[in-house]
Amino acid sequence: MKEAKAMAYVNMYGVLATLENLCDIDEEAKQVCKQLKKPVSLCFDVADGPCCTFHFSDKGCSMSEGAYGCTCKMNFSSPEKFNNLIDNSKPGVPVKGVAQVLSFLLGPFTKLTDRLTKLLMPSEEDLKDRAFFEESTVLTFYTIAGAISALANSDSISQQSALYTVDGDIQMAITDVCYATLRVRNHKFETLKEKPDTPRAIMEFKDIDLAYGLFAGTASTMAELCAGNIYMAGMISMVDNVNRILDRVAVYLT
Repeated sequence: MKEAKAMAYVNMYGVLATLENLCDIDEEAKQVCKQLKKPVSLCFDVADGPCCTFHFSDKGCSMSEGAYGCTCKMNFSSPEKFNNLIDNSKPGVPVKGVAQVLSFLLGPFTKLTDRLTKLLMPSEEDLKDRAFFEESTVLTFYTIAGAISALANSDSISQQSALYTVDGDIQMAITDVCYATLRVRNHKFETLKEKPDTPRAIMEFKDIDLAYGLFAGTASTMAELCAGNIYMAGMISMVDNVNRILDRVAVYLT
């Protein structure tokens, strides 16, 4: 069962946070950004939930916590209201830069989120294109990495796994393709979209095809482990706890 507040954190730190990566690697998204006449920093402030600002410019997108530096802002009275933005495109209440927030939300932002949705929820026909397949899998990787920390910090079931996770950096990766750090401090998780310098534990998938199979549920984790296609090292208890949280990620992202 999904919890509305945890879903809001997944939507912010998992789904929308992947706009950073989309604007970095996707040509269509890059073109949308290049057409921006001036930078826009859009803040989503959710009551009893997350507050983050997305900074868009002709160079791409970056996300920061809080409302600092926002040029326009939209408030949501509850996590459920924010989830409605993601699920049903229902906006919140503009409270800063009203004209800008509405024009940007209905224009460039919608184009970017539509493209992200297409890549994260691809059709079988889309996946026949190898370049699309690879990009979709990489973006799914980053969405999952962000969702792990979101749930570890906000979902009541995932928090139990977080309580048993020791401090340190967990390296999560598709070998030679993309890397993320799950940083654990005092049972709180943070996702960094970079390779850790000194990981305490490692969970790495051999290639994009294997990662896609695991994400889609068509590959067996145990079978691939036995075949040596999933590399685990270091403090294995950390990886075990992450795998338990991944079970919850599957619930929230499907």
